[in-house]
Amino acid sequence: MEKNTLIVLSGGMDSTTMLYEYQQQIALAVSFHYGSNHNDKELHFAQLHCQRLGIKHIVLPLPFIKDYFRSSLLAGADAIPSDEYNEQNMHSTVVPFRNGIMLAIAAGIAENEQLQYIMLANHAGDHTIYPDCRPEFVNAMNEAVQAGTWNNVQLLTPYTNISKTEIARRGLTLGINYDETWSCYRGGEQQCGTCATCREREQALMEAKQLMDKE
Repeated sequence: MEKNTLIVLSGGMDSTTMLYEYQQQIALAVSFHYGSNHNDKELHFAQLHCQRLGIKHIVLPLPFIKDYFRSSLLAGADAIPSDEYNEQNMHSTVVPFRNGIMLAIAAGIAENEQLQYIMLANHAGDHTIYPDCRPEFVNAMNEAVQAGTWNNVQLLTPYTNISKTEIARRGLTLGINYDETWSCYRGGEQQCGTCATCREREQALMEAKQLMDKE
Protein backbone atom coordinates (compact mmCIF):
# COMPACT_ATOMS: atom_id res chain seq x y z
CA MET A 1 0.00 0.00 0.00
CA GLU A 2 1.23 3.47 -0.87
CA LYS A 3 2.31 5.63 2.06
CA ASN A 4 0.41 8.77 1.14
CA THR A 5 -1.12 9.89 4.43
CA LEU A 6 -0.34 12.32 7.26
CA ILE A 7 -1.87 11.64 10.66
CA VAL A 8 -2.50 14.24 13.36
CA LEU A 9 -1.19 12.31 16.37
CA SER A 10 -1.69 13.35 19.98
CA GLY A 11 -0.45 10.25 21.80
CA GLY A 12 -3.89 9.55 23.27
CA MET A 13 -6.00 6.42 22.82
CA ASP A 14 -7.85 7.42 19.68
CA SER A 15 -5.05 8.71 17.46
CA THR A 16 -2.68 5.96 18.64
CA THR A 17 -5.26 3.35 17.64
CA MET A 18 -5.60 5.02 14.25
CA LEU A 19 -1.80 5.08 13.88
CA TYR A 20 -1.65 1.31 14.30
CA GLU A 21 -4.79 0.50 12.32
CA TYR A 22 -3.67 2.53 9.29
CA GLN A 23 0.10 2.27 9.66
CA GLN A 24 0.55 0.80 6.17
CA GLN A 25 -0.56 4.04 4.52
CA ILE A 26 0.87 6.59 7.00
CA ALA A 27 4.03 8.35 5.87
CA LEU A 28 4.16 11.11 8.47
CA ALA A 29 2.77 11.76 11.96
CA VAL A 30 2.42 15.37 13.08
CA SER A 31 1.95 16.33 16.73
CA PHE A 32 1.38 19.78 18.17
CA HIS A 33 2.65 21.23 21.44
CA TYR A 34 0.22 23.99 22.31
CA GLY A 35 0.89 24.27 26.03
CA SER A 36 -1.81 22.00 27.43
CA ASN A 37 -1.48 20.44 30.87
CA HIS A 38 -0.91 17.01 29.34
CA ASN A 39 1.03 17.79 26.15
CA ASP A 40 4.38 16.51 27.41
CA LYS A 41 2.86 13.22 28.58
CA GLU A 42 1.00 12.65 25.32
CA LEU A 43 3.90 13.56 23.08
CA HIS A 44 6.23 11.12 24.85
CA PHE A 45 3.95 8.28 23.78
CA ALA A 46 3.38 9.70 20.30
CA GLN A 47 7.13 9.60 19.74
CA LEU A 48 7.42 6.11 21.24
CA HIS A 49 4.86 4.58 18.89
CA CYS A 50 6.21 6.29 15.80
CA GLN A 51 9.71 5.02 16.57
CA ARG A 52 8.31 1.55 17.12
CA LEU A 53 6.49 1.56 13.78
CA GLY A 54 9.21 3.35 11.83
CA ILE A 55 6.96 6.31 10.97
CA LYS A 56 8.48 9.76 10.66
CA HIS A 57 7.27 12.04 13.47
CA ILE A 58 7.49 15.79 13.86
CA VAL A 59 6.32 18.02 16.72
CA LEU A 60 5.26 21.58 15.95
CA PRO A 61 5.07 24.19 18.74
CA LEU A 62 1.99 26.43 18.84
CA PRO A 63 2.77 28.68 21.85
CA PHE A 64 0.27 31.34 20.83
CA ILE A 65 -2.61 29.03 21.83
CA LYS A 66 -1.61 29.06 25.50
CA ASP A 67 -0.85 32.78 25.31
CA TYR A 68 -4.13 33.90 23.79
CA PHE A 69 -6.76 31.18 24.25
CA ARG A 70 -8.77 30.31 27.37
CA SER A 71 -9.37 26.68 28.36
CA SER A 72 -8.96 24.57 31.48
CA LEU A 73 -6.60 22.41 29.40
CA LEU A 74 -4.21 25.36 29.44
CA ALA A 75 -4.77 26.51 33.02
CA GLY A 76 -3.21 23.80 35.17
CA ALA A 77 -4.37 20.53 36.73
CA ASP A 78 -6.66 22.12 39.29
CA ALA A 79 -8.79 23.70 36.54
CA ILE A 80 -9.89 20.32 35.13
CA PRO A 81 -13.40 19.20 36.22
CA SER A 82 -13.67 15.94 38.15
CA ASP A 83 -17.28 15.15 37.29
CA GLU A 84 -18.71 12.94 34.57
CA TYR A 85 -18.03 13.66 30.91
CA ASN A 86 -20.98 15.88 30.02
CA GLU A 87 -21.57 19.12 28.18
CA GLN A 88 -22.01 21.31 31.23
CA ASN A 89 -18.80 20.59 33.10
CA MET A 90 -16.57 19.69 30.14
CA HIS A 91 -17.18 22.83 28.11
CA SER A 92 -14.26 24.36 29.99
CA THR A 93 -11.91 21.88 28.27
CA VAL A 94 -12.68 23.22 24.79
CA VAL A 95 -9.69 24.90 23.14
CA PRO A 96 -11.33 27.20 20.58
CA PHE A 97 -11.04 25.82 17.02
CA ARG A 98 -8.05 23.69 17.98
CA ASN A 99 -8.66 21.04 15.33
CA GLY A 100 -9.27 23.70 12.70
CA ILE A 101 -5.91 25.30 13.44
CA MET A 102 -4.08 21.98 13.47
CA LEU A 103 -5.73 20.73 10.29
CA ALA A 104 -4.91 23.94 8.44
CA ILE A 105 -1.22 23.47 9.31
CA ALA A 106 -1.42 19.76 8.50
CA ALA A 107 -2.91 20.61 5.09
CA GLY A 108 0.05 22.81 4.27
CA ILE A 109 2.51 20.12 5.34
CA ALA A 110 0.65 17.42 3.39
CA GLU A 111 0.70 19.53 0.24
CA ASN A 112 4.38 20.35 0.74
CA GLU A 113 5.24 16.67 1.23
CA GLN A 114 2.99 15.63 -1.69
CA LEU A 115 0.79 13.51 0.56
CA GLN A 116 -2.80 12.91 -0.47
CA TYR A 117 -4.61 12.41 2.84
CA ILE A 118 -4.79 13.75 6.39
CA MET A 119 -6.20 11.54 9.14
CA LEU A 120 -7.88 12.86 12.30
CA ALA A 121 -9.14 10.61 15.10
CA ASN A 122 -12.28 12.46 16.18
CA HIS A 123 -15.06 10.11 17.28
CA ALA A 124 -18.78 10.09 18.04
CA GLY A 125 -18.31 10.70 21.76
CA ASP A 126 -16.70 14.07 21.03
CA HIS A 127 -19.62 15.51 19.09
CA THR A 128 -21.59 17.10 21.90
CA ILE A 129 -18.69 18.80 23.62
CA TYR A 130 -16.32 19.75 20.83
CA PRO A 131 -17.68 21.60 17.77
CA ASP A 132 -14.49 20.91 15.79
CA CYS A 133 -15.02 17.14 16.07
CA ARG A 134 -18.54 17.04 14.60
CA PRO A 135 -19.37 15.56 11.18
CA GLU A 136 -20.44 18.92 9.80
CA PHE A 137 -17.07 20.41 10.78
CA VAL A 138 -14.90 17.66 9.31
CA ASN A 139 -16.99 17.60 6.13
CA ALA A 140 -16.62 21.37 5.70
CA MET A 141 -12.91 21.22 6.53
CA ASN A 142 -12.44 18.46 3.97
CA GLU A 143 -13.97 20.65 1.29
CA ALA A 144 -11.81 23.62 2.31
CA VAL A 145 -8.59 21.57 2.35
CA GLN A 146 -9.31 20.07 -1.06
CA ALA A 147 -10.13 23.48 -2.52
CA GLY A 148 -7.07 25.10 -0.97
CA THR A 149 -4.36 22.63 -2.02
CA TRP A 150 -2.86 22.06 -5.46
CA ASN A 151 -2.97 18.29 -5.04
CA ASN A 152 -6.50 18.29 -3.55
CA VAL A 153 -5.52 16.88 -0.15
CA GLN A 154 -8.42 15.02 1.47
CA LEU A 155 -9.35 14.71 5.13
CA LEU A 156 -10.07 11.17 6.36
CA THR A 157 -11.96 10.71 9.64
CA PRO A 158 -12.97 7.03 9.81
CA TYR A 159 -13.80 7.18 13.54
CA THR A 160 -16.29 10.06 13.23
CA ASN A 161 -19.36 7.90 13.75
CA ILE A 162 -18.04 5.20 16.07
CA SER A 163 -17.74 5.13 19.86
CA LYS A 164 -14.63 5.18 22.00
CA THR A 165 -15.56 1.65 23.06
CA GLU A 166 -15.32 0.51 19.44
CA ILE A 167 -11.98 2.30 19.07
CA ALA A 168 -10.70 0.53 22.19
CA ARG A 169 -11.95 -2.81 20.86
CA ARG A 170 -10.07 -2.28 17.61
CA GLY A 171 -6.93 -1.31 19.47
CA LEU A 172 -7.05 -4.28 21.82
CA THR A 173 -7.54 -6.55 18.82
CA LEU A 174 -4.41 -5.00 17.30
CA GLY A 175 -2.52 -5.69 20.52
CA ILE A 176 -2.03 -2.07 21.57
CA ASN A 177 -0.90 -1.62 25.16
CA TYR A 178 -3.01 1.34 26.25
CA ASP A 179 -0.77 1.89 29.25
CA GLU A 180 1.51 3.42 26.62
CA THR A 181 -1.00 6.16 25.83
CA TRP A 182 -2.11 9.21 27.79
CA SER A 183 -5.63 10.49 28.38
CA CYS A 184 -5.62 12.44 31.66
CA TYR A 185 -6.20 16.15 31.14
CA ARG A 186 -4.40 16.98 34.40
CA GLY A 187 -1.04 15.82 33.13
CA GLY A 188 0.45 14.71 36.44
CA GLU A 189 3.00 12.00 37.05
CA GLN A 190 0.25 9.40 36.75
CA GLN A 191 -3.19 9.51 35.18
CA CYS A 192 -5.54 10.70 37.93
CA GLY A 193 -8.41 8.28 37.28
CA THR A 194 -11.01 10.81 38.40
CA CYS A 195 -11.23 13.42 35.64
CA ALA A 196 -13.79 12.88 32.92
CA THR A 197 -11.30 11.74 30.29
CA CYS A 198 -9.84 9.15 32.64
CA ARG A 199 -13.33 7.88 33.42
CA GLU A 200 -14.25 7.76 29.74
CA ARG A 201 -11.05 5.85 28.98
CA GLU A 202 -11.63 3.23 31.68
CA GLN A 203 -15.27 2.76 30.69
CA ALA A 204 -14.35 2.31 27.03
CA LEU A 205 -11.67 -0.27 27.85
CA MET A 206 -14.00 -2.16 30.18
CA GLU A 207 -16.81 -2.26 27.64
CA ALA A 208 -14.43 -3.23 24.84
CA LYS A 209 -13.09 -6.17 26.85
CA GLN A 210 -16.64 -7.29 27.62
CA LEU A 211 -17.50 -7.22 23.92
CA MET A 212 -14.40 -9.21 23.05
CA ASP A 213 -15.23 -11.82 25.69
CA LYS A 214 -18.58 -12.38 23.97
CA GLU A 215 -17.07 -12.77 20.51
